Amino acid sequence: MPLWVTKSDRAALIDRAPWARVDDMDWQDIADGREMLIRGGFRHLQTWRCVPSSVRHCLEGSGGHCGSIHADWFLPALCEPPKPPIHIEDLIVTSATGESLAVFVPSRHNPRTGRHMWVPVKDCSTWKDMAGPTRLPKEPSHEPDDDITFSSEELDRSCRAGEEHLAYRSDPRPLRDFGQPTGGLTLPVLPMRPANAGAPVAVTDPERAAMAAALDCKPWELGPCIGCGQFIRRFGRNAPMACRACREAWAGSQAR
Repeated sequence: MPLWVTKSDRAALIDRAPWARVDDMDWQDIADGREMLIRGGFRHLQTWRCVPSSVRHCLEGSGGHCGSIHADWFLPALCEPPKPPIHIEDLIVTSATGESLAVFVPSRHNPRTGRHMWVPVKDCSTWKDMAGPTRLPKEPSHEPDDDITFSSEELDRSCRAGEEHLAYRSDPRPLRDFGQPTGGLTLPVLPMRPANAGAPVAVTDPERAAMAAALDCKPWELGPCIGCGQFIRRFGRNAPMACRACREAWAGSQAR
């Protein structure tokens, strides 16, 4: 599995192969042992329920809250709560050990396009449970800057170490690393079972995986609230039998 490392947010191989972008560091910083943070190409999966209390907006652009489960990929600094930064040295090791995987996430609007990224293996497993296996597009759509050209220049053998204020030519290529979310995935609203209903509600495996990720619990710990019937973390150590809203309503009625 290749790992292309670049210092430019306009590099032609961004989203065409597994990649990572680092800062353009001076040779003095490299000699001093400064760690190289990954600025693009590594993401974490975030799953949330689209309700008014959510800190994230609705992926469907409804302007409100649809009640569905959303999942999308974010840079570490944009996660809720923020994740610690990843160093290129760590990615090299974890990509070899299998703790970090290279995945391709197709675009929601055009499955022939999408984004390459490195992700934690746990997040990749959760994503596959919700979205199914991701595959490379058979015929990637042509983009205006798809043509990669090479212009031969005579090799400059002079040492530039220590020189300041070097004049660099501007890069005419368009920006490729925007750092924006991928567009994500939306699963339908989970069905609710009326309290004391006898028949269980049929929930698909992707729906169960998405709700478990949103509630930060295991899929087998899900169950219906005995009050309103919505799915909560019902089973496991210290798991409640009713959701917070039902417990607060019950406590209020007892106080009266």
